Amino acid sequence: MAWRESNNWCAEGGGDGVRSELHKAGIPFVGDEDDTPDATIFNCGLASDVKAVLVGHDDKFTFLKLAKASCYLRDPDCLFLATDADPWHPLQNDRILPGSGCLTAALEVASGRKATVIGKPSPFMFQCISSQFRVDPAQCLMVGDRLETDMLFGTHCGLDTMLTLTGVSQMKTAQEYKESDHSINHSCVPDYVVDTIADFLPAFEED
Repeated sequence: MAWRESNNWCAEGGGDGVRSELHKAGIPFVGDEDDTPDATIFNCGLASDVKAVLVGHDDKFTFLKLAKASCYLRDPDCLFLATDADPWHPLQNDRILPGSGCLTAALEVASGRKATVIGKPSPFMFQCISSQFRVDPAQCLMVGDRLETDMLFGTHCGLDTMLTLTGVSQMKTAQEYKESDHSINHSCVPDYVVDTIADFLPAFEED
C-alpha cells in the first residue's frame, strides 16, 4: 500500500500493539497526546497531512477521537482502515468487552464512509504472510473461536478451518449456518470442531 512508503501521517486509534507495529514499519502517526484535558473539536489541533485513519481496539476511545477522525476522513484521499470487525469479546461473569468493530461502525456513520478491514476476515493479512514466507494454503489450518471472523477468514483464504468451542461461537450456531439457505453463511461453517485447543496435545505427544 503506497501510503506505507510515504512521509505522510497516519491518524491512529488503537492500543499499544497498533502503535508498536506502526513504529516498527516506520509509519509516523498522530494520536491524542497533544490534546489538553479541556480540548474539544472546536479548539483541538488537527494535523494537516494525514493520509490514513486506522481504527483498532481502543479502551480509551473518546468522542474527541471520533470527531477528529471524522474530520480527517472528509478528505476523499485519506484511507479509512480497520484492524478487524469483531463486535465484542467475552469476559468472565457474563460480561463483554466491546470490540474494534463497534468503534469502526461509529466512525463509518459519522464519516459516511466504509472502512477497509485489513485483518480477519479479509484475506489481506494472509496474502502478506504467504508472500513473505511462501506459505501453502493447502498445508494450513485456521483455528479460531468465532465463526464470522476466524472461520470466514479461513474460507476466504482457501484454508481448512477448525472451530474451538472455548470462546465466542458454539456448535448450535455452526449447525444453523450449515443448514441456512444463504450461501454466505456456509462460508462460516468450520471443517472441524474441537472442544478445546488442548485436544491437539495428544497429537503433538505422538510426534
